[in-house]
Amino acid sequence: MTGIELTPPEAARWAARAGLVLPAERHAAVTAVANHIHSVVTILHELDFADVPPAAAYRAAHD
Repeated sequence: MTGIELTPPEAARWAARAGLVLPAERHAAVTAVANHIHSVVTILHELDFADVPPAAAYRAAHD
């Protein structure tokens, strides 16, 4: 993963800042999920969508 990964104490601090109660036994799990999501989003940022029209241009067919 690129960049610096989130640590369990940081995850707890961010949860508290958002008004969420994060029990101590959940810090590691939440941190792992947050770091995974960040790694996926990082990959998505690398994709080139220059030729893809915006979602508003899509028209679903009605049967």
